[in-house]
Amino acid sequence: MVNTTLKLRFKPVSHSWVALHPQPKGVVQFIAGAFFGTFGPMLFYRYLLQSLFEQGYTIILLPFNFSFNHYLEAGFLMREQYEILPELVRMASVAGYDYEAYLDDENFSWIGHSLGCKYISLLEGFTALPTEPQDREKFIRSLLAHTSDESQIESVIADINILFEELKQKIIEDRKLIDTYVGRKIKIKSVFIKGQVSILLAPAIADTGSAIRPQFLADFIDNLGWGVKPTVEETRNLIKDSGLFNIMGLVCFKDDNIAKLTCEWFTNILKKPPQEFIESLKGGHLKPLGIQLGNYAINLFDKPFIESVQERNRGFENNVIKLLEELKVKSK
Repeated sequence: MVNTTLKLRFKPVSHSWVALHPQPKGVVQFIAGAFFGTFGPMLFYRYLLQSLFEQGYTIILLPFNFSFNHYLEAGFLMREQYEILPELVRMASVAGYDYEAYLDDENFSWIGHSLGCKYISLLEGFTALPTEPQDREKFIRSLLAHTSDESQIESVIADINILFEELKQKIIEDRKLIDTYVGRKIKIKSVFIKGQVSILLAPAIADTGSAIRPQFLADFIDNLGWGVKPTVEETRNLIKDSGLFNIMGLVCFKDDNIAKLTCEWFTNILKKPPQEFIESLKGGHLKPLGIQLGNYAINLFDKPFIESVQERNRGFENNVIKLLEELKVKSK
């Protein structure tokens, strides 16, 4: 770890929480798992977040609501990035902190855990959307080719078109605000997250049955058209058809049955990322959660319950940080 004297302090910005680093080399946007991402991610993931902060990253905790419509939640997360961006520059300028890293969107990275990885996957997949509305419609119809409900297809097309236009307008507004705050220009490569590194920790791309028990009730909800959107198949098609996911890292855990199928799909079917950007580590699905008490790390829902910070770092955090740094080098 680089600087253990820095204190991780989060402040509310828009709907998110931001820990501003005084000399940031980049930004990590973190999307947690379903339950823990809604209730106190800054507590449950504190050890991981502190480790990333000490490496020189400003941390943004992005929330999401419990919803089966993951298209809409992914859109909310993308809007949130553009709400926060000018605030990072303004806050850093007021505090006398360095803000240079915030002026290039390729300095922004994404780390997700469990369901949070699905949202990152959707955002990266959306990066492949054509700029022209008629071409976007063709792309989406191809993605949803197996869907017989025309009203659902039309709804997705309308929502994505609205999102696309809103984000383009937000970029214009952000450029004006940042120029007003510090008299500088910002480099934004694309409407979505093209060129931004991502790391998926125990990714769980699952269906309605993973959230609703028993299975017959999940089937009933799906038959009513109220189930998870996009489905596992649609999400995988989006990832595959985008041709992207070239600067992504994957971290899987040997005792993790929840993310097992998703990890196998990435490695055996999609065959991404390259082997050097895949980590298979000891632990279960909830290994990323943890806090520090003195010289010990508490693995809140994993074994061993208590271990030295050195052992915890060796088993997890050091691997994530190394992966992040190597991916950033590749992205340049």
